[in-house]
Amino acid sequence: MIEERSNIVTFKGNPATLLGPDIKVGDPAPEFRVVDNALQAVTLANNLGKVQLITVVPSIDTPVCDTMTRKFNEKAAQLPESVVILTVSVDLPFAQKRWCGNAGVDKIKTVSDYQDRSFGLNYGLLLKELKLLARAIYVIDKDGKVAYREIVKEVTAEPDYDAALAAAIKLA
Repeated sequence: MIEERSNIVTFKGNPATLLGPDIKVGDPAPEFRVVDNALQAVTLANNLGKVQLITVVPSIDTPVCDTMTRKFNEKAAQLPESVVILTVSVDLPFAQKRWCGNAGVDKIKTVSDYQDRSFGLNYGLLLKELKLLARAIYVIDKDGKVAYREIVKEVTAEPDYDAALAAAIKLA
Protein backbone atom coordinates (compact mmCIF):
# COMPACT_ATOMS: atom_id res chain seq x y z
CA MET A 1 0.00 0.00 0.00
CA ILE A 2 1.37 3.40 -0.97
CA GLU A 3 1.44 5.91 1.87
CA GLU A 4 -0.67 9.04 1.35
CA ARG A 5 0.26 12.28 3.12
CA SER A 6 -1.87 15.43 3.31
CA ASN A 7 -1.48 18.96 4.67
CA ILE A 8 2.07 19.23 3.37
CA VAL A 9 1.68 21.04 0.05
CA THR A 10 -0.88 23.04 -1.86
CA PHE A 11 -1.22 23.60 -5.58
CA LYS A 12 -2.57 27.06 -6.43
CA GLY A 13 -3.89 27.24 -2.88
CA ASN A 14 -5.71 23.90 -3.00
CA PRO A 15 -4.61 21.03 -0.74
CA ALA A 16 -2.77 18.24 -2.54
CA THR A 17 -1.94 14.68 -1.48
CA LEU A 18 1.62 13.40 -1.64
CA LEU A 19 2.18 9.71 -2.39
CA GLY A 20 5.12 7.93 -0.81
CA PRO A 21 7.14 8.10 2.41
CA ASP A 22 8.31 11.15 4.33
CA ILE A 23 12.07 11.14 3.68
CA LYS A 24 13.91 13.20 6.29
CA VAL A 25 17.39 14.62 6.76
CA GLY A 26 19.66 11.83 8.04
CA ASP A 27 17.75 9.08 6.23
CA PRO A 28 19.48 6.98 3.59
CA ALA A 29 18.50 8.44 0.23
CA PRO A 30 16.10 6.07 -1.53
CA GLU A 31 17.19 4.54 -4.81
CA PHE A 32 15.38 5.66 -7.93
CA ARG A 33 15.42 5.03 -11.67
CA VAL A 34 14.85 7.92 -14.05
CA VAL A 35 16.01 8.46 -17.62
CA ASP A 36 18.21 11.15 -19.13
CA ASN A 37 17.59 12.99 -22.39
CA ALA A 38 19.01 10.02 -24.35
CA LEU A 39 16.65 7.59 -22.54
CA GLN A 40 19.54 6.11 -20.55
CA ALA A 41 18.83 5.03 -16.98
CA VAL A 42 20.07 7.26 -14.18
CA THR A 43 20.01 6.05 -10.57
CA LEU A 44 21.14 7.33 -7.19
CA ALA A 45 24.09 4.94 -7.41
CA ASN A 46 25.34 6.60 -10.63
CA ASN A 47 26.53 9.59 -8.61
CA LEU A 48 27.56 8.06 -5.27
CA GLY A 49 30.84 9.58 -4.17
CA LYS A 50 29.61 13.00 -5.30
CA VAL A 51 27.30 15.45 -3.58
CA GLN A 52 23.96 15.32 -5.38
CA LEU A 53 21.81 18.43 -5.45
CA ILE A 54 18.47 17.14 -6.73
CA THR A 55 15.93 19.75 -7.73
CA VAL A 56 12.40 18.53 -8.36
CA VAL A 57 9.92 20.42 -10.54
CA PRO A 58 6.37 19.64 -11.73
CA SER A 59 7.01 20.62 -15.37
CA ILE A 60 10.14 22.29 -16.70
CA ASP A 61 8.12 24.21 -19.29
CA THR A 62 6.18 26.35 -16.78
CA PRO A 63 7.22 29.76 -15.41
CA VAL A 64 8.41 28.87 -11.87
CA CYS A 65 10.07 25.62 -13.00
CA ASP A 66 11.78 27.53 -15.82
CA THR A 67 13.09 30.15 -13.38
CA MET A 68 14.21 27.57 -10.84
CA THR A 69 16.07 25.44 -13.41
CA ARG A 70 17.79 28.46 -14.96
CA LYS A 71 18.91 29.72 -11.52
CA PHE A 72 20.42 26.36 -10.58
CA ASN A 73 22.12 26.14 -13.99
CA GLU A 74 23.71 29.58 -13.35
CA LYS A 75 24.85 28.58 -9.86
CA ALA A 76 26.24 25.24 -11.08
CA ALA A 77 29.21 27.03 -12.63
CA GLN A 78 30.24 28.24 -9.15
CA LEU A 79 30.04 24.82 -7.50
CA PRO A 80 32.95 22.42 -7.04
CA GLU A 81 33.21 19.49 -9.46
CA SER A 82 32.28 17.16 -6.61
CA VAL A 83 28.69 18.48 -6.80
CA VAL A 84 26.30 17.23 -9.47
CA ILE A 85 22.88 18.83 -10.07
CA LEU A 86 19.98 16.76 -11.33
CA THR A 87 16.62 18.31 -12.16
CA VAL A 88 13.82 15.76 -12.02
CA SER A 89 10.38 16.17 -13.62
CA VAL A 90 7.88 13.90 -15.34
CA ASP A 91 8.30 15.76 -18.62
CA LEU A 92 9.29 13.56 -21.54
CA PRO A 93 13.07 13.47 -22.09
CA PHE A 94 12.60 14.93 -25.57
CA ALA A 95 10.78 17.96 -24.12
CA GLN A 96 13.49 18.39 -21.47
CA LYS A 97 16.21 18.29 -24.14
CA ARG A 98 14.37 20.82 -26.32
CA TRP A 99 13.76 23.12 -23.34
CA CYS A 100 17.42 22.95 -22.23
CA GLY A 101 18.60 23.76 -25.76
CA ASN A 102 16.24 26.74 -26.04
CA ALA A 103 17.11 27.98 -22.54
CA GLY A 104 20.88 27.44 -22.86
CA VAL A 105 20.82 25.15 -19.80
CA ASP A 106 23.96 23.00 -20.02
CA LYS A 107 25.52 22.75 -16.54
CA ILE A 108 22.86 20.60 -14.90
CA LYS A 109 21.37 17.29 -15.98
CA THR A 110 17.62 17.04 -16.55
CA VAL A 111 16.15 13.60 -15.96
CA SER A 112 12.63 12.27 -16.39
CA ASP A 113 10.53 10.24 -13.98
CA TYR A 114 7.84 9.66 -16.62
CA GLN A 115 8.29 5.90 -16.97
CA ASP A 116 7.40 4.57 -13.53
CA ARG A 117 7.43 7.59 -11.18
CA SER A 118 10.01 5.82 -8.99
CA PHE A 119 11.61 9.07 -7.88
CA GLY A 120 8.27 10.63 -6.99
CA LEU A 121 7.02 7.57 -5.14
CA ASN A 122 10.30 6.74 -3.36
CA TYR A 123 10.82 10.34 -2.18
CA GLY A 124 7.16 10.95 -1.30
CA LEU A 125 6.71 13.69 -3.90
CA LEU A 126 4.14 12.33 -6.36
CA LEU A 127 1.05 14.55 -6.35
CA LYS A 128 -1.86 12.11 -6.30
CA GLU A 129 -4.31 14.50 -7.94
CA LEU A 130 -2.04 15.65 -10.79
CA LYS A 131 0.44 12.77 -11.26
CA LEU A 132 3.16 15.44 -11.30
CA LEU A 133 5.98 15.89 -8.81
CA ALA A 134 5.83 18.41 -5.98
CA ARG A 135 8.52 21.11 -6.00
CA ALA A 136 11.39 20.08 -3.73
CA ILE A 137 15.14 20.05 -3.26
CA TYR A 138 17.25 17.29 -1.77
CA VAL A 139 20.97 17.33 -1.12
CA ILE A 140 22.44 13.85 -0.87
CA ASP A 141 25.91 13.50 0.65
CA LYS A 142 28.73 11.46 -0.90
CA ASP A 143 27.70 8.41 1.14
CA GLY A 144 24.07 8.49 0.00
CA LYS A 145 22.42 10.10 3.03
CA VAL A 146 19.92 12.95 2.88
CA ALA A 147 21.72 16.05 4.17
CA TYR A 148 19.14 18.69 3.21
CA ARG A 149 15.48 18.68 2.23
CA GLU A 150 12.98 21.31 1.27
CA ILE A 151 9.49 20.45 0.13
CA VAL A 152 8.06 23.76 -1.05
CA LYS A 153 4.72 24.31 0.71
CA GLU A 154 3.02 25.93 -2.32
CA VAL A 155 3.94 24.01 -5.45
CA THR A 156 3.83 27.20 -7.56
CA ALA A 157 6.34 29.02 -5.28
CA GLU A 158 10.14 29.11 -5.57
CA PRO A 159 12.43 27.25 -3.14
CA ASP A 160 15.15 28.64 -0.88
CA TYR A 161 18.01 28.59 -3.41
CA ASP A 162 20.65 29.88 -1.01
CA ALA A 163 19.97 27.29 1.70
CA ALA A 164 20.15 24.41 -0.79
CA LEU A 165 23.36 25.68 -2.38
CA ALA A 166 24.95 26.29 1.03
CA ALA A 167 24.11 22.71 2.07
CA ALA A 168 25.70 21.31 -1.10
CA ILE A 169 28.83 23.47 -0.80
CA LYS A 170 29.30 22.50 2.85
CA LEU A 171 29.50 18.83 1.83
CA ALA A 172 31.65 19.27 -1.29
